[in-house]
Amino acid sequence: MTLGDKQRLGVNIDHVATLRNARGVAWPDPLRAALLAEAAGADGITAHLREDRRHIRDADMEALRAALSIPLNFECAATDEMAAIVLRLKPHAVCLVPEKREERTTEGGLDVAGDANRLTRFIAPMCEAGCRVSMFIGHDPRQIEASARIGAAVVELHTGHYSDLHAEGRLAEAEAELDALRRGAALAQSLGLEVHAGHGLTYDNVAPIAAIAEVRELNIGHFLIGEAVFLGLGPAIEEMRRRMDRARGF
Repeated sequence: MTLGDKQRLGVNIDHVATLRNARGVAWPDPLRAALLAEAAGADGITAHLREDRRHIRDADMEALRAALSIPLNFECAATDEMAAIVLRLKPHAVCLVPEKREERTTEGGLDVAGDANRLTRFIAPMCEAGCRVSMFIGHDPRQIEASARIGAAVVELHTGHYSDLHAEGRLAEAEAELDALRRGAALAQSLGLEVHAGHGLTYDNVAPIAAIAEVRELNIGHFLIGEAVFLGLGPAIEEMRRRMDRARGF
């Protein structure tokens, strides 16, 4: 694998639903955002159905599954409720994430190593149903190795700490975190896992992550929805794509 390989962009449309829910009305519609993202060149759509339904709702997932012609990445916690919904909808991909009711956004990665037996049983029916199962984890080698052992197809490396350090101007620490992400990506690929990355990525910090050769897909949401207020969703996605492609040598 080289930097000459195109990298996929998954667009997370959760916060279109956040805006809709703030007024308790039917718009803006997350499905419309997803279709605009598809038209702008997104390779997939990510949506997180949380336990508390604070943004995406069950009906949104139904609509996305029915209407999209690009892959749907269904983010959820590893609960029996979510498993039943996944097995009914059978999305292209399922990304398991840690979830705490009080958090604003996903904090940290899953403890796959500490919950390996349960997660092995949990993901088996999803794999049998044809879903590509991903673990949202940090770059800790123990978590990467455990993800391979339980039968996941993909790991998505949490870039939130790197993004925070970069935004705070703590560039030496950000570079150290970036090095750890690079090592994690190389280990994951060596174990047969496909490598994705995401969380907190912006125009300013995306290039070094996009330049990691093993990373096949970036999932970006909040920043793109924010930029859409100023640029429009299509142009915001197109600009992110340009920056990703430039980092890969296109």
